[in-house]
Amino acid sequence: MEKVKNRWLIALSGVGIHICIGSAYAWSVFTNPMADAFGWSTSQISLAFSIAIFLLGFSAAFMGKFVEKRGPRISGMLSAVFFGVGVMGTGLATAFESLALMYFFYGIVGGIGLGIGYIAPVSTLVKWFPDHRGLATGLAIMGFGFASLISGPAGEALVSSVGISNAFYILGASYLIIMMAASQYLAPPPEGWKPEGMHKSKAGEPKKEKEDLSQMTANEAIKTKPFWMLWTMLFLNVTTGIAIISVASPIGQEITGMSAVTAATMVGIMGLFNGAGRLGWATISDYIGRPNVYTIFFIIGIVSYFLLPVITSVILFQILVYAIVSCYGGGFSSVPAYIGDLFGTKQLGAIHGYILTAWAVAGVVGPMLLSLIYDNTNSYHLILVIFGVMHVISLLISFWIRAVMRRMKEEKWHVETEQTSNL
Repeated sequence: MEKVKNRWLIALSGVGIHICIGSAYAWSVFTNPMADAFGWSTSQISLAFSIAIFLLGFSAAFMGKFVEKRGPRISGMLSAVFFGVGVMGTGLATAFESLALMYFFYGIVGGIGLGIGYIAPVSTLVKWFPDHRGLATGLAIMGFGFASLISGPAGEALVSSVGISNAFYILGASYLIIMMAASQYLAPPPEGWKPEGMHKSKAGEPKKEKEDLSQMTANEAIKTKPFWMLWTMLFLNVTTGIAIISVASPIGQEITGMSAVTAATMVGIMGLFNGAGRLGWATISDYIGRPNVYTIFFIIGIVSYFLLPVITSVILFQILVYAIVSCYGGGFSSVPAYIGDLFGTKQLGAIHGYILTAWAVAGVVGPMLLSLIYDNTNSYHLILVIFGVMHVISLLISFWIRAVMRRMKEEKWHVETEQTSNL
C-alpha cells in the first residue's frame, strides 16, 4: 500500500505558499521609495496592487478547473513561476523606470500567480481535513494575512541595503524557491480516505459522519441560489472591510482626534487581527457551523459601523475597528469550508475560484465608493452608515441561506429515504 502523506505537513506546505503570495499586502512598503526615486504618484504605484488583486480573483475563477484537473503540486509550481517572475520582473520594471512594465509584471503576471497560489492549497486542505475544515483552511489563509508582518520589514530592509530593483530580484527569487519547495509535498488524499478519528466515536462505536448537502460541479454550483448568496455575502464583507483598512488612519484621526502616531500603531495592530481572525473564526466555524459564524460577522459589522461615527473614545474606536478587521479576515478563511458544506469537494477549487471573483470586484468597488462619497461630503460619517446598511443586507441574506440549506437537507433526506425503501 502507498504510504499516506502527513496531512499536517500538507497544511504546512499550504502555509508556505500563502506566506509568499500574501507578501502582496506589503506592497505599500515600496510606495514611498518608488515615488521618491522615480517621481511616480501614489495612485500610479497603488494601481499595480489593484490590478494584482483584481487578477487574483479572476485568475482563480478561470484556473479553478485546472487546479482540480492537474492537482495542487503542478498548480503550486505554476503559481511559483508566475508570482516569482512577476516580482522579479517588477525589479526589471523599476530598473527601466517603466510603469507599464510594472503593471504587466506585478499586476498581470504576479496577479495570475496570486490567484492560482491562493486556491491550490486551500481546496486540497479541505479534502485532507474533513473533520476540521475551518481549522485547515484557516491555517493556510492565516499565512496570507500574516505575510506582511514578515515581507514588509524584509522589503524595507532590502530597499535600504541593496536598492529597489535588487530588492525585487531577491524577493522574487526567494518566493520562487520557497513556493516550488512547498508545492512538492502537496497532493490530494487517496480516494475514499478519511482520518482515523472520523471512523469511530469515543466509545469505539461506528461514528455517523456529517455529510455535505450535495456534490456539485462548478458549473452546477453557479446555477444555484446558495452560490450567489455566498458570493454576495463575501462581496459585501470585503467591500466594507477593504475600504476601512485602506483609510483606517485618517478615519480614526477625524472621528476621535487620535494622533497620527496612535493611528499608525492601530494600523499595524490591524494586521495581527486580520491574520488571527482568519484562523480564529475559521476554527470556531468547525464547532458552531459556517452559517452561524457569518451571521456573527454581520451582527458585529452592524453594531460597529453604526457606532463608529459617534465614538469619541480612542480605545473603543480601536476595539470596533479590530473587530471589523477580524471578521474581514474570517470571511476569507471560512468561505472554502462553507463551499464544502454546500457543494461538496468534487470541484471545490473551481467553485472557490468563482466565489473569489467577489473579492476582485470588491477590491475595486470598496475604495472607489469610499473615495466618491468622501470627495462629495468631505466626511467619513455617511460612508460608515452606508457600510452599516450593507451589513444589514448581508445579515438578511445569511438568514435566507439558512432556510435554503434546510430545504436542501430535507430534499436530500427524502431522496435517501426513497432509495433505501426501494432496496
